[in-house]
Amino acid sequence: MKRNKQAEIIKQLTKEELSFHLYITQLILVVIAIISSFFLFKNFSSFFTLFQLNLSIFTLGLTNGIAIVVLDIVCMKILPDHFYDDGGINEKIFKNRSILEIAFMAAVIAVCEELLFRGVIQTHFGFIIASIIFAIVHIRYWGHWFLIVNILLLSFWLGLVYEWSQHNLMTTIMMHFTIDFILGLIIKYKNRNME
Repeated sequence: MKRNKQAEIIKQLTKEELSFHLYITQLILVVIAIISSFFLFKNFSSFFTLFQLNLSIFTLGLTNGIAIVVLDIVCMKILPDHFYDDGGINEKIFKNRSILEIAFMAAVIAVCEELLFRGVIQTHFGFIIASIIFAIVHIRYWGHWFLIVNILLLSFWLGLVYEWSQHNLMTTIMMHFTIDFILGLIIKYKNRNME
């Protein structure tokens, strides 16, 4: 019932209104991450140690992101359509976007969510708590058991990759971006082919 109500509200939003709400949500997450950082990190330099650029980090994030996308595609082919039915929300978000818009949106979401959930919460409270909070925040999936299990497993996978990378945020940002960008493109082109 709640999912249908959300879907109806989102269907009435224009592309611009939907973008506005999405970016405001991400801004709120970043503000929470910044404020929390003041209390949880000794200083800014300890926070910035979470960002290290090198090829192995990039590769770890990219390959895990692609693995998630491949698993998702396989599940979409095997499972009935209603398992992935979020009330048309993802379709509304991605279907009429340019590739550049999808890339920008995926980058903003990846950076903002990973700053808070991995960079702040997981670094200080562990990956189980961070993963559960990540799933809770994705409220639009609550009405569907498969989608909430899916997002919870994704969150645990992101958390494990963050641990494997010795708390390097660039890894999970790359992974999260890869997942959102490729799945956004799939939704965009699937809808184009159906029209």
